[in-house]
Amino acid sequence: MKGKVQALVLLLVGVGVLRITLVGDLYLRYVKEGLRPFLIASGVLLVLTALAGLRDRAPAHAHASDDDHDHGHDHGSAPRVAWLLVPPALAMLAFAPPALGSYTAQRESAKRVTTQDTKPRFAPLPKGNGPVPMTLTEFLERSGGDPASLRGRTVTMTGFSTPDRRGWELTRLVVNCCAADSQSLKVRVRGATAPPADQWVTVAGKTGPGGSLRVTDVRRIAQPPNPYMDAPPPPGSGAEPR
Repeated sequence: MKGKVQALVLLLVGVGVLRITLVGDLYLRYVKEGLRPFLIASGVLLVLTALAGLRDRAPAHAHASDDDHDHGHDHGSAPRVAWLLVPPALAMLAFAPPALGSYTAQRESAKRVTTQDTKPRFAPLPKGNGPVPMTLTEFLERSGGDPASLRGRTVTMTGFSTPDRRGWELTRLVVNCCAADSQSLKVRVRGATAPPADQWVTVAGKTGPGGSLRVTDVRRIAQPPNPYMDAPPPPGSGAEPR
């Protein structure tokens, strides 16, 4: 029985891993896109190991010796402990927890950049007076290292709302590997009422004091498929200046 329980738990976890990687983009709530092949391989390995374990657990104790009976109580609690692992595995199949959001961002220090590190990386903004789609990373680097490059220009950015006592911040969480190592990118928003926490928005505005953004428009959007990739708004899909 002990071996069957272990194999069953492996099977449930393996199927859960395959569910979030093969059906849609749920895995992007936990790891970077490039790790998908490794998750699929891990899920397949878990399933194959579990199936092999279930096949090998044929009844073989009909003639147990007295010594075996004497030791029965030593292992009797193992199956009960193993069963405690089943509810989390079933939960993994039934639903997927949401991506990290404002709760995490409020408890992290925002990622900062310096002039020395970022100034050589700036390229001229497109000519004209139209809004410039921009990532939070680029906006923070420009406002901290070369604010003149943003002067008078309207930018559009996408992120989720992180309210606080001073108002709210447009936020992105970026990862190096998985959600556990996330870092927050935050831009202070001025001139607009805070949307609900974790609401994804596209904003348009101009740079303000201290690297903030004086917004002229805020539009609510659905969460992007990859919430941990700091991407600019797609052309024609975001806020426009009033």
